[in-house]
Amino acid sequence: MTQAQTITIDGKEYALESLSSEAKNQLMNVRVADQKIATTQQDLAVLQTARNAYARALSEALPKVNQ
Repeated sequence: MTQAQTITIDGKEYALESLSSEAKNQLMNVRVADQKIATTQQDLAVLQTARNAYARALSEALPKVNQ
């Protein structure tokens, strides 16, 4: 006996087979958006790390100023 696949949305559990085509399409859209958000967050972390390294290198490359 195979157990039906389910998904929980807003605290409610739904059998995937019970979803309409429209609901399945929107679920796919949500999943794609979630994947793109995760990828973008990873890209942002890489860019922030690079920016910090560039800022440190710039600071070290500036002439020393006595205050």
